This record gives sequence, structure tokens and C-alpha cells, in this order.
Amino acid sequence: MGILDLVKSRNKELEFMFDFDLIQDTSKKIHMKQLAIQTCINMIGRTISQSEFYVKKDKRIVKDEMYYRLNVRPNPNMSASQFWQTVVHKLIYDNECLIIQSDTEDLLIADSFTRVEYALVNDSFKDVTVKDFTFSRTFQMNDVIYLEYSNKKLSTLFDGLYSDYGELFGRIIEFQNRKNQIRGLVDVEAITDKSEKGQEKLQNYINKIYNAFTHKSVAIVPQQKGFKLEELKSTSQLQSVDEVAKVIDGFLNQVAKALGIPVTLLHGDMADVEKPTRNYMTFCIDPFLKKIRDELNAKMIDKKEYLAGKKMETKRVSYSNMFDVATAVDKLRASGAFNGNELREALGEERVDDPMMDKYFITKNYQESSEALKGGENKDEA
Repeated sequence: MGILDLVKSRNKELEFMFDFDLIQDTSKKIHMKQLAIQTCINMIGRTISQSEFYVKKDKRIVKDEMYYRLNVRPNPNMSASQFWQTVVHKLIYDNECLIIQSDTEDLLIADSFTRVEYALVNDSFKDVTVKDFTFSRTFQMNDVIYLEYSNKKLSTLFDGLYSDYGELFGRIIEFQNRKNQIRGLVDVEAITDKSEKGQEKLQNYINKIYNAFTHKSVAIVPQQKGFKLEELKSTSQLQSVDEVAKVIDGFLNQVAKALGIPVTLLHGDMADVEKPTRNYMTFCIDPFLKKIRDELNAKMIDKKEYLAGKKMETKRVSYSNMFDVATAVDKLRASGAFNGNELREALGEERVDDPMMDKYFITKNYQESSEALKGGENKDEA
């Protein structure tokens, strides 16, 4: 028997008061965790879903069945953008993602699977389940696209991080609610019916009164003999909710740093957006695309073809357009450092068959340094 049970057994009046639902526990604010994680993962997923995946052979893009699967319709139920967003979500949160190819050449994302690891031969995957269908056959490593994010599940890191921030967040919310809480006293002069039915009847009457005060702009409560309700006025002012926002931003910033996302982009800061965007693309998006590209090269192109120049490439979304870099492109072309087709590839465009685009040009104002030290032309004296 606990100490509370001992007290209640000795004092029936105290037991009567404890039975009323006048105090509520503060629930866990799990939405803060989901908001931060989904914000970061969705941002990465949206960026990668705008990328183009293609096979390049002899400096030409090969547009075949696989090109269509990777960029338009991987399977009958998903578009390419939805497909890659799902891949990114599973890769980050579950630390791994398995993509298999069905007999109809559809690309399917496995919801669950069992990996059997070996030291000297290909690993195998069994019990592969996609939605409500489980494949009876076993897939070999060289027949699937298997992606791993890191050596440790980020979900474990997020859970541990949230255990600290979540407790602080719940305390602040509870404190803010308590500062603006409507408090009251119920004075019952005589209580004769202490049965469960009588307690329930009185509790329902109290709840009805406070619900009227809470949800109605005008609430009239009839007075009863022996029953007095008194509201306690709060003398403290409502504190600012900035503390709540700071805790949410703090947790969001930690999640963003773990994924390599500049926090200024998440908060929508408009000052000097170019540098954070460049860092985001370089240190967050490019490693994801490199991981996907390496796996596609290993599984879709054999060694002989790869060494001959055939390989998988990715074209990610650019944070600047060709008009922003027009001056730089002109200088690169005029200096003879690159030809037209090389610059088109750098801008994410396909090569063209115009022979002039494969030539190098140097404008007349470019000359050797030794020529620059010479004076003007000598004129014969009369």
C-alpha cells in the first residue's frame, strides 16, 4: 500500500476530493519533434526530387527505359518527384533504403526487409515487403539499389536530442498555461452523498460550469444553496511566448546541423542568401547525389562500359540561372579556356552538333605578356 492509499484510507473526506478531475497532466509535445524532422527532411527531399538522372555515353545523354523510370514514372503508383522524396526520407530517418526492380522493370521502394550479410560474397535481402506484398524470392546485392546514409541511425540521435528539448519545451508550455490559467474554488457547505454516483453527479455539474465559462462569451450560472463558486484572479501578467519559440528553434537548429542544412535557410533570412544556398548545395545536397550516383553506376553499368566512358550523371537544380552568369560565361569563352559545348554542359544543357561550338576562340584583346610590354607601332620618320 502506497502512502497516498494510506492517507486516503484514513480520511474519507480526502478520498472524496482526490476523486474529482480538477488537475490534468501535461501531455508530451511530440509535434515539436515531428515538425523539426519533417521540415529538414522535406527540404532535402524537395531539392533532390528536382534533379535529373541520366546515363551519359560518348558525351551524349542516353534516353532509354531507365531514363524514363528515373525521371518520369518509376512505378505505376508514384511520380519521379514523389519517388525520390520517399527515398530521401527513408534514407535519412531509417538510415537505409532498398530499391528493387520488379519483373515489369518498375522501381519499388521496400518498406521492410531482412539483410543477410556475408564477408566475401554479395549480401542478400529476404522478406522484402512493398506495402502489403512480400516477395518470396531472395534478392542479391548486385540486383538491387541499396543506399546507406551513415553508420548510426539519425532517428536514435533525434530521439536522444528530443528527450532534453522535449522536457524543456513541455515545462515552458506548462508554465505559460499556468500563468494564464483560470482558477477557481468550489465551496460545498454540506456533502451527504459520498457514493460514486453522487461524486460523478457533482463532478459533471462542476465541469458543465467551467465549460460554459471557457467556451461561451456570456455564461450565466444559477446559484444553489450550499454551493459557492469563486474565481481566483491572476495578479501576474502573461509572459511573452518568445521562450517557446526559442526552444523550438533550438531543436530545429540542432537537427539542421546534423543534416548539413544552414539554419539561415530554414528561418527564411533574406540577407546574403547566396552563400548559405551554395553551402547547402555543396555540403548537403551534393553528397546525397554522389551517394545515389555511385550506387547507380555500380549496379546499372558494368566495369568495362564504365571505363569506356559510359556513366551515370546527375543534374541538380541550380540556385542561379544562366542570365546571372552570362558575363562569366562570356569571359570563359573569349579567353579560350572552354569551348561552347563545354560551357553548355557546365550550365546543365545538352551538347549541340554545331562544329563551331567545339572550337576555341580568343578575342583580340588577349595577347601574350611579352607582347603587352612592347610599345606602339614604329613610324618611319619623314
